[in-house]
Amino acid sequence: MTTAIREFDPLALGAGCVALMRPHQWIKNGFVLVGLVFAHRWESGAGAAAALAFCAFCAMASAVYIYNDLQDVEDDRRHPIKCLRPIASGAVAPGAAGVLLGGLVLLGLVLAARVSPTALYLVAGYAVLNVAYTHRLKKMVIIDVFTISLGFMLRLLVGTLGLGIKPSSWLLLCGLMVTLFLGFAKRRAELLGSGAAVGASTPTRAVLMAYQPQVLDQFLAVTAGATVLAYALYTVSADTIALHHTDQLIYTLPFIVYGMFRYLFMLHSTGSGQDTARDLMTDRHLLATIAGWVLTTVLILA
Repeated sequence: MTTAIREFDPLALGAGCVALMRPHQWIKNGFVLVGLVFAHRWESGAGAAAALAFCAFCAMASAVYIYNDLQDVEDDRRHPIKCLRPIASGAVAPGAAGVLLGGLVLLGLVLAARVSPTALYLVAGYAVLNVAYTHRLKKMVIIDVFTISLGFMLRLLVGTLGLGIKPSSWLLLCGLMVTLFLGFAKRRAELLGSGAAVGASTPTRAVLMAYQPQVLDQFLAVTAGATVLAYALYTVSADTIALHHTDQLIYTLPFIVYGMFRYLFMLHSTGSGQDTARDLMTDRHLLATIAGWVLTTVLILA
């Protein structure tokens, strides 16, 4: 009895649960706020609704991460990095993770429902999509990356349709292309990191066996070019100029181009790409590029 009490460390359990939720990944939910900025919906009511939608996606995304970790625990234990995840390492018991998972799902749905019925359906759809991804879609080459991209598109739609804002077709296209780019970049980083590209070992993610670095490089070239083109066309679109009463958004394009080039450079030279959120928060060049784009965009639109 004494040993059991001594071994239980609530602080360690709390730290494990926080790590399990992967809060550094919440930066991805910034896609929810994009529609608000580009639709000129600056009023407090819309801002509060967008904040609720952002929090709903943070909760649901964390629930998805926990669900994936519970399902992939054996594979994670064989991975050189993922073996350190809380469930795989034994820092958090599966039962405790399950309780946290249920609480986060409930929180995400409640927050989304407070935004609008549309937001609730989209957040719930995100959860269903990721369950399908965990059990089937992640094993299907190319479809796996399109599924990841669809998850980001649902974030964009929650931040537009969920708030009663009509989304721009160009903005949706740009969002699709950039998330496909990041998805294929992640697969390339995982492929080279696993050694599967040269047959050095068997990758822990089965779908990697179907990818080849040369093919992924072509996918990256296509999606990177399409992202830049879609964003450029959005900035000079007649509808965009009419909405924002300015044709100056074209001056934000260099930030997008440099950001794409910087990420490709990191992918090829530093082994980055497996964790996009961490890459964005730790590379000074990307941080400066994002800050410059946000500041320039806000100054132009405001």
